[in-house]
Amino acid sequence: MRAIVIGSTKHLLFASFYAAIGISVAILFTAVWLLNDRPNLSIWHTTHLTSEYHQQSGLADFNQYLKLEDKLFAEVERKIYRQYQPQISSPLNRYERHSLSDPALWQQNWNRSFEWQNSQAEFGLLLIHGMSDSPYVMSHIAQHYQHQAHIVGLRLPGHGTVPSGLTDITWPDLAGAVSLAAAHLATKLPGKPIYVAGFSTGAALALNHELENINLNKPTDFAGMIFLSPAIGLAPIAAGAYWQAKLGRALGQDKLYWNSIQAEYDPFRYQSFAVNAGDVVYRLTLRNQTLLAGLTDKQYQAIAPILTFQSVVDDTVSSLSVVEKLYQHLPASKGHELVLFDVNRKHSHNQLLMHDPLAPFAPFWLTTPLPYRLSLLENDMQHDNHVQVRELAKNTNSTDVQALTLTWPKEVYSLSHVALTFPIEDTLYGPLASEESDKIQIGRGIYQGERGIFSVTAADMLRQKWNPFYPYMMSRMDGFIQHRP
Repeated sequence: MRAIVIGSTKHLLFASFYAAIGISVAILFTAVWLLNDRPNLSIWHTTHLTSEYHQQSGLADFNQYLKLEDKLFAEVERKIYRQYQPQISSPLNRYERHSLSDPALWQQNWNRSFEWQNSQAEFGLLLIHGMSDSPYVMSHIAQHYQHQAHIVGLRLPGHGTVPSGLTDITWPDLAGAVSLAAAHLATKLPGKPIYVAGFSTGAALALNHELENINLNKPTDFAGMIFLSPAIGLAPIAAGAYWQAKLGRALGQDKLYWNSIQAEYDPFRYQSFAVNAGDVVYRLTLRNQTLLAGLTDKQYQAIAPILTFQSVVDDTVSSLSVVEKLYQHLPASKGHELVLFDVNRKHSHNQLLMHDPLAPFAPFWLTTPLPYRLSLLENDMQHDNHVQVRELAKNTNSTDVQALTLTWPKEVYSLSHVALTFPIEDTLYGPLASEESDKIQIGRGIYQGERGIFSVTAADMLRQKWNPFYPYMMSRMDGFIQHRP
């Protein structure tokens, strides 16, 4: 009897094992089939550009980086714009000359690095955009400070050209470009403070530049750092990007190199997103977390003051990680500041919330005095749609409330990851009608009908693209810079 039970158990275990293998293989092939059942790749997904910067390029300074960038864009003109011959012309393709999305229609091609010199500059300002973006995302900040600062807007490697540029970059490539730009500003402005403002991955790169210097006991470059929607932590699923790319290479399936394959209608941001790009951000955040974990108390003191703007809901990066993995560990003596944008808690919106996005933050704020200044922009419940700023000062549990003249736009329930850097007046992402009818205006491109028809997803159309609280954000930046030594 015992032998029968043991034999039956073995057969059951073997059957379960092979069943698990079969199910796993079936799931794998289904996933591959679904990933391949997407639009065909275009020339801008498959063309390899040889003039792009990599850390191994051996460039000595930022001027050489700009010269290499000239060659890069000449290569784009030769390999993409002159080679692409569509069967049907599209008015919304950034890679067709004279379309509404042609970057050449703008007075300045914001896909490229730029330097605005200022002989009367009070400080230097390095601007770093995010993954799949371009310097355009920082253009309004540049214009705000152009009369006070010597400004460098950096185009990160792999960006501003074709989406395929993101398939073979590494985070050290991006970090190398940041180092060249920071050194250039320091050379141009000896003895004057240098500030850095970074959006998303750009913020992670600015933090990495600071932490790498501290880790090596080198002098830091920045007098202050401004982060917008910073990539401090990502969802755990980001770790799977590496294995999806490995699978694509093993099966020879080029579409597996892409998380999304979309029409390229945005003149200054890729709509298609390479798997490698997500892996680069993930590895960069892991590197920063490792560096932060290894700092001594004295080294933490060396981190330049940080001012961060973050929406409490963010579908691209982890809002909670900004607090949990960065701000909770910063020393109280350096004047670090965090501005959080709450969701619109208008009654009709509040009833639809699946959960309170502020709830996960509460444990970090309720038990001990904060080592940083926390400002929460929230609804003023006494005035419909108006907002106020509730301050929780560092080292104290006392609160102060400041009413603002700003309001939530009608039917907008939250900010988004991509919205923070754009004011309502932005002609590309803003909602106001523009007189420039020859250019695309993405902020007004919301259409109603059945789903699954347009190549532009409903999620992209409905995502908030501009910041109704931009004036308050800029006033906080001004105060942060003015109060630095």
